[in-house]
Amino acid sequence: MKQRIAHFSLLVDEYDLALSFYRDKLGFALLEDTDLGGGKRWVRIAPPGGETALLLARAADETQRAAVGRQGSGRVWLFLYTDDFWRDYARYLALGVEFEEAPREEAYGTVAVFRDPYGNRWDLLEPGCPRQAQEK
Repeated sequence: MKQRIAHFSLLVDEYDLALSFYRDKLGFALLEDTDLGGGKRWVRIAPPGGETALLLARAADETQRAAVGRQGSGRVWLFLYTDDFWRDYARYLALGVEFEEAPREEAYGTVAVFRDPYGNRWDLLEPGCPRQAQEK
């Protein structure tokens, strides 16, 4: 049996505001935007070349609204892998994406944490050996 995660829900306060960040700043592709009636939409986005999509889910009640931006409970819980960290880092900075820290080299690759407009913490990560390990 073959399985994969196709998409997962990310709570947002409003679809179009979320799209303006994920599509216009991060460069995600809009895969689907279907009106489901009653103010609900099925909005799927994914990074270029990505296999797993985010389903933008507008918070429907007070409990869900309280969870917007807190689905990871303050931890980094979203990991955006890239094949060129410095290209994407520079592009995101130029588009106003706010990083919490300077880029750093870790055993698993080059990484920096940023937040989306809701407060969700993301790693922008180019996997691989850090430069120091490659030089040895």
